[in-house]
Parts: sequence; structure tokens; C-alpha cells
Amino acid sequence: MSDTSRVRVREGLPQPLGATWNGAGTNFALFSANATKVEVCLFDAVKGHETARVTLPEYTDEVWHGYLPDVGPNTYYGYRVHGPYAPEAGHRFNPNKLLLDPYARAHAGELTWNDACFGYTIGAEGDDLTFDTRDSAPYMPKCVVVDPNFDWQGEPGRRAVSWDHTICYETHVKGYTMLHPAVPERLRGTYAGLGTPEIVKYIKSLGVTSVELLPIHTFVNDSHLLDNGLVNYWATTRSASSRPIRATPTTSPTPCASSRKWSRASTTPASKSSWTWFTTTPPRATSAARPCRSRASTTPATTA
Repeated sequence: MSDTSRVRVREGLPQPLGATWNGAGTNFALFSANATKVEVCLFDAVKGHETARVTLPEYTDEVWHGYLPDVGPNTYYGYRVHGPYAPEAGHRFNPNKLLLDPYARAHAGELTWNDACFGYTIGAEGDDLTFDTRDSAPYMPKCVVVDPNFDWQGEPGRRAVSWDHTICYETHVKGYTMLHPAVPERLRGTYAGLGTPEIVKYIKSLGVTSVELLPIHTFVNDSHLLDNGLVNYWATTRSASSRPIRATPTTSPTPCASSRKWSRASTTPASKSSWTWFTTTPPRATSAARPCRSRASTTPATTA
């Protein structure tokens, strides 16, 4: 049962979007032009149950926002958004369904395909025009508040590479490292594996100045793939644009930390690293999204 009495909340700020920890608390901001109420749901990181549900108190320029002074890094959360349920008008608000923050920096858990994840009742008369009241939270991954601070160790001394001298090397993290003999077995399929000295040395020996990783965003495996023991290798069904995927487990607490460590290890004063956004099914997000990318990247490349 959610307990809202012990959770303090202030008005907060409408920007930046997402969950932003400032060292003392976390600001939550979510865009919705048609919602009538937005609630932040907090979850127990071990048991997985909902521990608190807090209504965001302010609405500024179509952004719902609030500041929770007692919430910090590693807090699991999600949203419940209230509003009209009028499919014929394009509105499908359903607070029974836990929603992921499109600007989350990290996720915990995986999606478990279940009929309760849909806003309508599958198989019922009326099909996708019906309204489903089941709670989807038990089957949903959770968003995680992260600490944005990171020691880049010497970033001010790095020399930027101009576009006319940039040579890009595009690769798939898991595909490149899973069978590479120079990568320790425990690091294969990870950002840390890509940062193995032998890998970095080889890529730099080619004259490469920028590494583009594809895919890097969190994605959902379609149910028919999972039913056949398969996964979406190219991650074309993205679920978050601000959170890098975790190909296989690492010792880093979040993929953000792991990818940043790789970027720091592979970046020298004469080189840079950058992310690639490969867009096939883009989420509904604005240019205000804050991808978890390396600050070593001065010109993050984009493909479409």
C-alpha cells in the first residue's frame, strides 16, 4: 500500500525534463499537454512493491513538476498519468498503468509481457476501445534516479577534433566484443569490454577519431521474439532515449556509469568518442531530451 503522508514535496522546476538529483533531492518534470494529474510512484528496490505515490503539484507550460527533497540516487520510480480516456480523440490516459519516464537515465528490471500492460482489455468486446483497470506495475521495469556527477579526469586538456578531420568508426558493442579474444570473458558484450586497452589501441591505430555505438538506447524485445528465444539485435523498438542499454551485466551500477568509464578510458587529448542515434521508431520526445552521453563528445553524430 502506498504511503504519501511521509513524502515531502515542493513545487520544483519545469526544466530539465526527467528526474534530476541536485545533491539534496530530486526534481521530477514530465510533459503532458492533456493530462489532468500526474503522480510519481516510488518503489522498493528489493521487494519491488510501490511504497509511495506523490502528486506533482505544479503545471508550467504543459510540464508537470515537483521536487522531492528526500529522494536521491538509486530510487526506483515511475509515473501514473490521469486524463481523458477517449480513444476516438486520441486520448488513452489510464492511471492503472505505470509509465516509464521518457527522460530516465537508468532502468531496473525488464518488461514482462502481460495483458495487464495494455490500456485496453485484450479479447473483450470493443477491443482497443475498452478501458482496462488492472495494475501494470508488477510487469514493468522501473526508472532509476541517478547521480549525474562523474570525474572525467583531465577533460579540460582534451583537444577537440574538427568535423573536417573527423573519422568515424561505427560498431555494435556486443557484436564487436562477444567473441573478441582480447576481451576478458566477464567483460564481453559490455562498454567496459570495448574499453579494453587492446581494442582502444587497435581502433586508434586506424586513425579513427570518433567511435559511434549502435544501438545504445534502452529497448523492448517484442513478445514474438522472446517466444522464439530471440532478441532484437539492432534494438529498433526503443523505450528510452536518455538511457544506454546494458548488453550484458557489468560491475558498474548503471549503464551510464559503464559507458562513461569506457568513454573516459578511450579518450585522449587527440581523440574523442561520440554516440550515434539510430532512429527507426522514435519515441514522442522533444529536443530537450538529455541523452546520457559522454561529455567528451563535442559533436555527437546522428543517423536517421
